[in-house]
Amino acid sequence: PGVLSASECFELESHYNSLLEYPQYTRPAVWRGRAAPDVLLTGDHGKVRRWRREQALLRTARRRPELLRAAALTAEDRAFLRRAGIEVPEG
Repeated sequence: PGVLSASECFELESHYNSLLEYPQYTRPAVWRGRAAPDVLLTGDHGKVRRWRREQALLRTARRRPELLRAAALTAEDRAFLRRAGIEVPEG
């Protein structure tokens, strides 16, 4: 207690919600030949938030699929994973 200034900081940490973190990008938009996804450059916070959630879901499913069992998946999350061809754990 008292180490982090806001609970949101803690909630954004990897594994807090049983998902790995989404990929992180920096400025400029293209660095060493790697471009940031267009959605991150739009300024649309809702789309960015959804992209980050989807990327966290994909990264977790591919690298640590057992973590998905403990994750609080929404119906939208489950539908996204199914569209991506990923078996969704019950729970």
